[in-house]
Amino acid sequence: MTLDLNCIKEALVGDGLIVLQTSTEGMAVERMSRRCRRYLRQIHKANVRYDLQSIASSIQSDMDRRNLSYDEAMTLGNILQDRADDLPGDEIIYAVSDRDSYRRTLELYLKDGVLTITEQMLLWEERRRLGLSEDIHNRLLEQLLAAWTRQGKSVNIHRFKRGMAGA
Repeated sequence: MTLDLNCIKEALVGDGLIVLQTSTEGMAVERMSRRCRRYLRQIHKANVRYDLQSIASSIQSDMDRRNLSYDEAMTLGNILQDRADDLPGDEIIYAVSDRDSYRRTLELYLKDGVLTITEQMLLWEERRRLGLSEDIHNRLLEQLLAAWTRQGKSVNIHRFKRGMAGA
């Protein structure tokens, strides 16, 4: 997880991790609301992916009811996705997050059963924009391919051809 240390401070308290936002130069950052901090504690206490998905659904509901801002929901969703990486299992967690946005884009490109070189380049640009690593991309791709294989769907991924620079 890549964090800007100028705007976020982490503190270990007991077995939990508390994330505090602070202000930065020329940029106003709001404090986390009580509701947001409560969700953060729940995320760090969760021991199974099912609990994280339940928390993600509650966060989505609170955002829809305007009890949480979009920025708070996005921050919680990104933390939730990072916590899911630490837990066993390969189920996809659906939460408001950069990773979920990328997953939806990846699903859109895979919908026709072919991932072209052009689509791979667009996905690379999207990963760069969202700050997601190649490992996260590979994990999401494997999870989606496994789910689609269980459903009987097939996907053809085009590979880059080497030695085409002189052509």
